[in-house]
Amino acid sequence: MEHQGRPWTAFYRAGARAEITEPAYRNLADMIRAVAETYGRKPAFTCCLPNGMNGTLSYAQVDEMSDALAAYLREVAGLRQGDRVALQMPNCLAFPVAAFGVLKAGCVLVNVNPLYTAEEMARQFEDAEPHALIIVDMFADKIPAATAGHPIPNVIVTRVAEFLPVLPRGIVGLVQKHWDRSVKPIETAHIRLPDAIAAGRSHVARDHVEVDAYHQSVTGEDIAVLQYTGGTTGISKGAMLTHANLLVNMEQVMELLVGNLEKGSEIALTALPMYHIFAFNVNLLGFWWLGARNVLIPNPRPLMNLKRAFENYRITWMSGVNTLFNGLTNEVWFTDSPPKHLKFSSAGGMALQSSVAENWERITRSPVIQGYGLTETSPVLTFEPLGKARPGTIGVPIPGTEVICLGEDGQPVPQGEPGEIAARGPQIMKGYWNRPDETEKVMRGDWFLTGDIGVMDPDGYVRIVDRKKDLVVVSGFNVYPNEVEEVLAAHPAVLEAAVIGVPDESTGEAVKAFIVSSDPGLTEAAVRAYAKEHLTGYKIPKRVEFRDELPKSNVGKILRKDLRAEALRQIAAE
Repeated sequence: MEHQGRPWTAFYRAGARAEITEPAYRNLADMIRAVAETYGRKPAFTCCLPNGMNGTLSYAQVDEMSDALAAYLREVAGLRQGDRVALQMPNCLAFPVAAFGVLKAGCVLVNVNPLYTAEEMARQFEDAEPHALIIVDMFADKIPAATAGHPIPNVIVTRVAEFLPVLPRGIVGLVQKHWDRSVKPIETAHIRLPDAIAAGRSHVARDHVEVDAYHQSVTGEDIAVLQYTGGTTGISKGAMLTHANLLVNMEQVMELLVGNLEKGSEIALTALPMYHIFAFNVNLLGFWWLGARNVLIPNPRPLMNLKRAFENYRITWMSGVNTLFNGLTNEVWFTDSPPKHLKFSSAGGMALQSSVAENWERITRSPVIQGYGLTETSPVLTFEPLGKARPGTIGVPIPGTEVICLGEDGQPVPQGEPGEIAARGPQIMKGYWNRPDETEKVMRGDWFLTGDIGVMDPDGYVRIVDRKKDLVVVSGFNVYPNEVEEVLAAHPAVLEAAVIGVPDESTGEAVKAFIVSSDPGLTEAAVRAYAKEHLTGYKIPKRVEFRDELPKSNVGKILRKDLRAEALRQIAAE
């Protein structure tokens, strides 16, 4: 039966709830504990390296080790409820242990991209003011530069191969230290993660510490995660995602999937990084709740890194971005022997191209469905109902979520007319950390303004027609033009810089920079090399074009839209 005023509920699976507004658990730590007690010795996480070496932790092991880490953070490091803890690592067994330990300690988790430069880390640390940092050793050499002026008192260092059996752990360590030299000496005072866990464990045993007491007073309204995002201005802002935001959004998504996925029997492949909000909520939290075995891929590039995971595990579900699915369908090893047990896959982060979805379904004999959302919405707002996908759409609003399209006057547009997508529901963030002014720009009462222009069909299916934002999405990662322009403008030979996104076959979009230079000898290679010193790889301009001048408005604002239109015409003519 359709929910009153929400015709899209007719497309939900049979028996699905139309309204989910309150979480089933008081906080995330309670959920983590309850699920661990249910599944005990069942495998929870398996880290699979490119050569097939692997290690596995059970639900009980993750529960016990995260308890011990929580005790370390509170009893040894001296943290208190609400203190921030930065977590900076790729997918590995240490990630769930660290994330769950932080949440059990009643602290706030701050996800940090491990590929960030020291400058990018410093900006996030300065804003979040973390009391502790848990970081993988490959990037720990950046800590002195990243914490200059705002030191982090507690540093815990882990390894990609942490908690793998002794032999593969030793082999990986030797390769990193002597072969590819990816691990440099760590100059910052720190403790190793296993030692921190051991210290916490001894406190639990000796002092009869009750870990559950740390989060006893944590409610759904308390902040669980600070997830950083840029928005239209490129200003880095921490979206305050509460325990209720994340728990409800996880339930909203799983409500539409359970029935197609069976509790306690699925094997999920996690190639998307769990520091990204979609993989954090759906892969990490959602599939923990589902009792699945989660196969973690530390680095999905090159795509050959996924081969042994597909060969060795009966993967029944995976998530990815358009470029990942597109890339796999062009790998001979994948097309020759596609996964046989895959029920369906989920796409997010960037638009799923219809040709990619068709190829994926033809090769794997299973559908790939896409969702839509933003960091500020925990993140999912809409999802394609299984078996009811409509080409060109991003599906329908998930349970307990309302979506409308607004005109320039802030009023709903007539049915079928384009307008800015606005949404409200229990998954909408509490606001931006320390930035009430930025929060005010995106909230209209309890409605969140997405900045995307869309059209809603009469029955609730939503289509994205344009982006209001100048955001560039490279392989699912957000690139904010202002940030890149600021870096380029600091080059002594750059007078002006403008950055846009242009279509790219391999990454969906690529960054293109337009430069007005004072030095005729400045080259594209030199600009890219300079950008590489200050920016993460996906933010570096793939193309650089030199101009004598840039188009501007009558008040002197560079007109990115004119550059984008010109670039698209150029591409169309090629």
